[in-house]
Amino acid sequence: MTASILTVDDSSSLRMAIRIALNGAGYDVSEAVDGLDGLNKAKAAKFDMIIADLNMPNMNGLEMIREIRKLPIQLGTPIIFLTTESDEAMKQEARAAGATGWLVKPFVPDQLLRIAAKVLGR
Repeated sequence: MTASILTVDDSSSLRMAIRIALNGAGYDVSEAVDGLDGLNKAKAAKFDMIIADLNMPNMNGLEMIREIRKLPIQLGTPIIFLTTESDEAMKQEARAAGATGWLVKPFVPDQLLRIAAKVLGR
């Protein structure tokens, strides 16, 4: 069965790069344009993994993760932050909010695929 991944980022070019990398590895990718859009999509469908930016309009990634972690439909869903932020205090805050892992932009597609395979158990 193909894993379903939601990518949440306000940059259309980054969403496209993530989609190309993940689709090429056989994953089914859905996209959201900001944290609020991501939360709404997470309420509507179960995902096997979520990849989210931190700094976005309408709702940032931390707020979105906190809300997603309240959703029974997403219980246990791995959430990976993909962001330009690399501050250790921010990483701790993300973990406290419910993030599973952290990847700093710009990302290397192979690194993203290794993380996806690891958190999805593949």
